[in-house]
Amino acid sequence: MSESPDEASRSTLVGLLKRRSLQIGEFTLASGQISHYYVDARPTTMSAEGLQMIGPLGVTMIAEAGWHAASVGGLTLGADPVAYAIAMASRNNPPVMDAFTVRKQPKGHGTGRRIEGCFMAASQVIVVEDVITTGKSALTAAQAVEEEGGRVVGVLAVVDRMEGGREAIEAAGYPVLTMVTVRDLGVVESRPDSGN
Repeated sequence: MSESPDEASRSTLVGLLKRRSLQIGEFTLASGQISHYYVDARPTTMSAEGLQMIGPLGVTMIAEAGWHAASVGGLTLGADPVAYAIAMASRNNPPVMDAFTVRKQPKGHGTGRRIEGCFMAASQVIVVEDVITTGKSALTAAQAVEEEGGRVVGVLAVVDRMEGGREAIEAAGYPVLTMVTVRDLGVVESRPDSGN
């Protein structure tokens, strides 16, 4: 039995992430935790090949979930290429979604905006992320969107580290879709509550 186009795209994305983004060793994460692996998704999400895969796969997943949004975006820097890839791919598979970026801090000059690009108050948006670990980046972006009058219909990530981030985002009321997990990458991290 042959793979569906989505399964083939995911398999190709897993291979690319393994080659470009997965590092084995000892790393201190932003949360302060020590991990025996690190997923720096940017060499994948910012590559031409990665952008070409992530965009259509994201558009398909959004359509299959029944999510409807005017734009996609998230907290800079990790979310930016993911949002741009999905926005571009949506031109070939409408409805078209534009992209936006959430700054970590509001701009100190000009308009002083926290959200840049194609975002309008009262619009429905999808928050995107490259890697979900604790969920903090996606939740920060969602909070910024809602403070500006937008509505978040869901969160889509390229990689889920399976360390509680997905659950934290869902507990805040947002459904979550992920393209791959660390299990798909062949990495299984023991969690403090797992007994391992």
